[in-house]
Amino acid sequence: MNTMTLWDISPWGFAALAFAALLVGFSKTAVSGANTVSLAVFAAVLPARASTGVLLPVLIVGDVLAVLTYRRHAHWPTLWRLFPAVAAGVVLGTLFLVWADDAVVRTSIGAILLLMAAVTVWRRRRADQDVEPDSVTTRAGGAKARSYGVLGGFTTMVANAGGPVMSMYLLSAGFRKLGFLGTSAFFFLIVNVSKVPFSAGLGLIDGRSLLLDAALALFVVPGAFLGKWAVNRINQRLFEQLVIAATVVGGLQLLLR
Repeated sequence: MNTMTLWDISPWGFAALAFAALLVGFSKTAVSGANTVSLAVFAAVLPARASTGVLLPVLIVGDVLAVLTYRRHAHWPTLWRLFPAVAAGVVLGTLFLVWADDAVVRTSIGAILLLMAAVTVWRRRRADQDVEPDSVTTRAGGAKARSYGVLGGFTTMVANAGGPVMSMYLLSAGFRKLGFLGTSAFFFLIVNVSKVPFSAGLGLIDGRSLLLDAALALFVVPGAFLGKWAVNRINQRLFEQLVIAATVVGGLQLLLR
């Protein structure tokens, strides 16, 4: 694998990765989807494909912290409805990575993120803002869960960019702030851990990348505490606007990079 070791990265490069790791912690406990900025930073400092393997364990550390913070607020019926479709998306994403180059991956994911943001804004202008999460148990809700689940599994496998897709789904399903964070915390912990064998099999994770991850994990913790502090000071409307804005920024970064 073409992953640089900890000692091969310049001080400025490591500082950029450390900031991106701190942002991962913040996004996991405050504004989900903001870690698309981290994705872009990792891909700029490290080889593009290898950067996804380095970022994955950092994301898992953030997921663990998010679960510890919001474990009481998860909505498990939604999670069980999503997982089969996500598994199919992960398999499709793995096959896609076998032949797709970096340019194809970036363009595809960026376009999907922008489409999801546009669809969510449109739906939320038409829908009642007080829709309950249980709406996912209806036939229409099940179809939406499957479509978002496949897209989420695909995007999280090929670029660790499943956060914005699932953020759009949870917002469109009517989740409030804590339910949103608790459900997404368990979702991404389970999904990201399940991706590890696939990433290792593709050569995206090895001993050198894990050494770098060990150093970067130290910066995820203060980011998570910062996010926990900030989320209590963000109202629901601003929270939703920040999630959608982070999704749009992440999609544009991938398309323009």
